Amino acid sequence: MRLSRRGGLRLAVVCAVAALAACSPPRSRGVECVAPANPGGGWDLTCRAAGQVMSELSLVPGLVRVTNLPGAGGAIAFAHAVAKRAADENVLFAASPATTLRIAQHQFGRFTENDVRWIGAVAADYGVVAVNPASPWRSLQELVEAWKADPSKVVVGGGSAVGGQDHMKMLVLARATGMDPRSVRYVPFDGGGEATTALLGNFIQVFSGDASEIRGLAESGSVRILAVLSLARIGPPFESVPTAIEQGIDVAWIAWRGFYAPPGISEDAFGRWSLVVTTVGASPAWARLRKERGLDAFFLSGPQFESFVRAEVLRLRELSRELGLIQ
Repeated sequence: MRLSRRGGLRLAVVCAVAALAACSPPRSRGVECVAPANPGGGWDLTCRAAGQVMSELSLVPGLVRVTNLPGAGGAIAFAHAVAKRAADENVLFAASPATTLRIAQHQFGRFTENDVRWIGAVAADYGVVAVNPASPWRSLQELVEAWKADPSKVVVGGGSAVGGQDHMKMLVLARATGMDPRSVRYVPFDGGGEATTALLGNFIQVFSGDASEIRGLAESGSVRILAVLSLARIGPPFESVPTAIEQGIDVAWIAWRGFYAPPGISEDAFGRWSLVVTTVGASPAWARLRKERGLDAFFLSGPQFESFVRAEVLRLRELSRELGLIQ
């Protein structure tokens, strides 16, 4: 999946310290960020990292409370936003292409992209392919050769549901190498943390996830990264890892990280949240944290982001049809 990199954003609307109260969410109670998976994955990281900066910059009252609400590839959290928190102006839900992909595949039941308010994106992450350090495969090409020889012996795991983002990465990778995507054996987990635990325990042979999810394990040498699915090499601790493109496989998967809000919030609240996200994205504090977590720049907010999401759903729906995931 390819997204144009947006390193800059016209940010004349950054809150001045004296005006922060005017652009903050309602202060009747604390702010909550819901991560639609267990701790350790990309959604969890999005809530905790962005929430930290929101609090540091006094954009919200007090600390941002993070709630993990896993299940059905994000569908449980999405339904919760629509049915249980519809008018709650003090909660955000973490989102990524995993969210829009499941919507595109009609995996959220009767709910669609039009049932929530899309607030903004604050960063981009990159797909990775990793194996246990004891694995015999030392390059993506070696993995592909073994995979092609006997697909039944290579079990892939990721933090998304079947047909979700982590599964889709491997289907796209398989297709690019001439394999039948239907031969991919994929095991879903509720978040990247569970998937990496399965990799270290040798319950799966290959991990499909994002760089931010596996950063700590890469730094400690607990996993071997075979490829980063970016357009060019990324920074530490992945600087020595070649991209799939460098290894002759034309696949990139760039995952934006952002937020949606319940459908019944007021236009004032939508505007305030959009400004909060914009301010986070423009801040030196976020730039530092982004670098520490291995995230790249990608910023959109408000109506612009809503239009982007709707176009993204249509594009991912077509890709899902091409791969035989939906009719």
